[in-house]
Amino acid sequence: MGERTVLESAPAMPALFARAALTARGRGGNLPATRLARTGVGVDPAALAGYDRVCGLPLADVLPTTYPHVLAFPLQVALMSDRSFPLALPGLVHVRNRIEVLRPIGTDEALDVEVWAERFAAHRSGATVDLCASVSTGGEEVWRGRSTYLARGATAPGGAPESDTRVAIGDVRPAATWRVPDDAGRRYAGVSGDVNPIHLSGLTAKAFGFKRAIAHGMWVEARALAALSGRLPEALAVDVAFQKPLFLPSTVTLSTAETGGGWDLAVRSAESGTGHLVGTIRPV
Repeated sequence: MGERTVLESAPAMPALFARAALTARGRGGNLPATRLARTGVGVDPAALAGYDRVCGLPLADVLPTTYPHVLAFPLQVALMSDRSFPLALPGLVHVRNRIEVLRPIGTDEALDVEVWAERFAAHRSGATVDLCASVSTGGEEVWRGRSTYLARGATAPGGAPESDTRVAIGDVRPAATWRVPDDAGRRYAGVSGDVNPIHLSGLTAKAFGFKRAIAHGMWVEARALAALSGRLPEALAVDVAFQKPLFLPSTVTLSTAETGGGWDLAVRSAESGTGHLVGTIRPV
């Protein structure tokens, strides 16, 4: 275990992204062993309500499955924006997300959040790295997250393992259709703090090789889980792979199948059938 640094407050996200852009060149080496943490983190009811509204989630007295990721993400960005991190943050693409909710988390609980990086792996398109997070309260771990990011064209260290970004699902059937507006990226950025330029406008997205702004993968995941509100296990494991970018605006179809006490799901373009997300939800 590496050095653990406890921050007194959440880092300022715009400043982190700006720093990452200025220091993008000349990176390399191995992953830092540093762990970043915050303790006694409270959930702002207004911020949570805004998140629920943007993601289509019902207001409740327990946190949505994906919300602890929002609390951990600023720490992860602080880790990735530091010069010791071998991959440049601008242009990193979120390709897989795994979450375990070990028990329901009350909105009034004080949370301890810790993040770190691991599994620098080789990918056919470059290299991937996992950003991990653990959330505890009263010494009890209640939530875990693992986000896999792809750096196209990057090279993993010699002897690195092969990246696994695939999630297999069974047959699913259409359950809902959504119109995703052109401001979906800006709206989610406003409630999550994820101000990566690829999500904010066509102009800033083109600077990183995308023809239009793309939706946040974590918004697509949260929106899909919202459609299953009231039908999910209290303790659950979610594993999703983000496929082709969801360009804004778009119309998408959510397809689902109940299986093994959980669900298989897919989000696809309503027009072309292009896959944007596939995932599984299982009780734990």
